[in-house]
Amino acid sequence: MGCASALQMAEGGMKPIVLDQGDIGQGASGVNAGTLSLQIKRVKLMPYAIRGHQEWESMGDDVGFKKTGGYTLAFTDHEAELLHERMSLKAEAGAPIEFVSNSVLREAEPNLADRVVAASYCAEDGYANSSLTGQFYRARLKQQGVQYRENFKLLSVEACNDGYVIRSANTAVKAKKLLFSAGAWLKSLSALMGVELPVRARINTVSITERLPMLTRSVIGHATGLLTLKQKANGTLLIGGGWQGHGTPEQGRGQIDTDSLRSNLALARHVLPAIKDARILRSWTGFEANVPDFYPLAGKLPGYEDVFVLGCVRGGYTIGPYIGKLMGDYILERTTELPLFDPGRDFPEAVT
Repeated sequence: MGCASALQMAEGGMKPIVLDQGDIGQGASGVNAGTLSLQIKRVKLMPYAIRGHQEWESMGDDVGFKKTGGYTLAFTDHEAELLHERMSLKAEAGAPIEFVSNSVLREAEPNLADRVVAASYCAEDGYANSSLTGQFYRARLKQQGVQYRENFKLLSVEACNDGYVIRSANTAVKAKKLLFSAGAWLKSLSALMGVELPVRARINTVSITERLPMLTRSVIGHATGLLTLKQKANGTLLIGGGWQGHGTPEQGRGQIDTDSLRSNLALARHVLPAIKDARILRSWTGFEANVPDFYPLAGKLPGYEDVFVLGCVRGGYTIGPYIGKLMGDYILERTTELPLFDPGRDFPEAVT
């Protein structure tokens, strides 16, 4: 999101610099499962997700983009009811989602479990290779002449006559305006400015299997939202679904919760029985930031005219390149194509 914003600002004549505490694109962007599915996006964010899909498709092979289509499955009557309710609303919001019969599903994906009660399909669904995200944006920054500094461990932000001084242990950068686009670290960054944002972090788990025979060619999800499956061209299967690990952003990388991991893998095996003997090569975690109403923070930091915040986007990997462009336009004082989300709004507690 920060890189997309910087590129848009540069296109508009500003001279941004990107400061990253690690390597560009190796936070949440580099460790998520790379799923680009409209079926798992919130209804009110669907216009942003659709445009985000278009951004990813335009990046193409440089980010390993694949449009495979995707199925979301229900195995009980309750799950089917949930599926119909949610997907109908998303279709009304503009996502090309349809419900398909069991025979259509079986013909397309014969290796799925035969206990499916209902299924939805979106032809636009697919994935990108999240490990290529940082490489892509680093190259784009270079092409556009945008400065960037990696491994910049921010220690303080100080106001000065015409802007701010951002300091690390051994260097300082001066800027007239600031954009905090740091995912789960937004809470600590905003605190440096004396602002308490209600940012929380989920510690999502992703796993990858050994190379397997081709078992599925689509992105596969579950009606509860607790599973994503996709098989890469090399045969490895990526398994996600938001199952939680342990840790905090301040502590660094999160840790795997073995009970949670077992549940994630059991659901994957339930949906795709052929993987029951597959070996897991690696599991890891990544932080997903959110606020109580589960909508983005995108606008001015409360109390400031020249400090901005962008993050906490549910489905942020999909929406990120587009909402980053919107933020760039906002900082350029252009009219944005779609509205942003005031970080100073009231935050009623929401379940999901």
